[in-house]
Amino acid sequence: MSEHTFYIADVFAEQKYSGNQLAVFRNTDGLSTEEMQTIALEMHFSETTFILSDEPRDGGYDVRIFTPGEEVPFAGHPTLGTASIIRQEIIGQPVEQVVLNLQVGPIPVTFDGDILWMEQVTPQFGATLEIDQLAPVLNLDESDFDPHFPIEEVSTGLPHIIVPLKTMDGLKRANVNREHYFALIEDTWAKPIMIFCPGGYNAEQDLGVRMFADCFGIAEDPATGSGSGCLAGYLVKHRYFGTQNIDVRTGQGYEVNRPSTLYLKAATKENGIEVHVGGKVVRIAVGEFVQDPACGR
Repeated sequence: MSEHTFYIADVFAEQKYSGNQLAVFRNTDGLSTEEMQTIALEMHFSETTFILSDEPRDGGYDVRIFTPGEEVPFAGHPTLGTASIIRQEIIGQPVEQVVLNLQVGPIPVTFDGDILWMEQVTPQFGATLEIDQLAPVLNLDESDFDPHFPIEEVSTGLPHIIVPLKTMDGLKRANVNREHYFALIEDTWAKPIMIFCPGGYNAEQDLGVRMFADCFGIAEDPATGSGSGCLAGYLVKHRYFGTQNIDVRTGQGYEVNRPSTLYLKAATKENGIEVHVGGKVVRIAVGEFVQDPACGR
């Protein structure tokens, strides 16, 4: 029998029982990919992470990220949540930065008071899509889309389709038609869809956001750090706020009763657009995950 300590944290959460839930497992180098995938399905959060060792390698901690359906090279809230657990439970002292070695490469996470910031890789921009392609997927009228800005594929480690809408009303009415969704993503680089609009769910937010990823077994994500990095790059590229740099807050997760706040900073630099996504992390629980060979694990 073997045991693995795990933690549950709420990420992009202003308080307990909000934000996006995350399970983090320690010392998991002995687990196979199949076992990690099975555990992620059992936990059934948007993502579950596996810290392979308590010992750093090349200045960072090796981490793998799984959705209930598959492993992903990068995801935002797992990066912040795992960095918080590493700092609190493994390092045990208030260091200013923790680096995660992910499939996409090393991702540094910086601690600024109670907000954690991750610097994401430089955005890459893919194809643009048409409104009439997305309207039936989202069960929206074409008039709900903002024609002044493109529907575009963007990646800061995990590609998303970024979709601008006009109003919060349209954002709240969006409802994915799975048949149309899977037909659309057969031919797209990006698979998850992130929709956004001006305003927010409260006076402190600049944008309202929702994200759908049935491709990963996630009907709607409460808070999406990877997609928010894509959105930040998009906002700068297209000067959505009229400038080449942004410092904004977004609200997400309200439709699934997991209200979340994400902090986005991005600016045009000499080598491309520099993106940072931040949020707060609240630890909820700690336990032991027991694997018993006699029970078939």
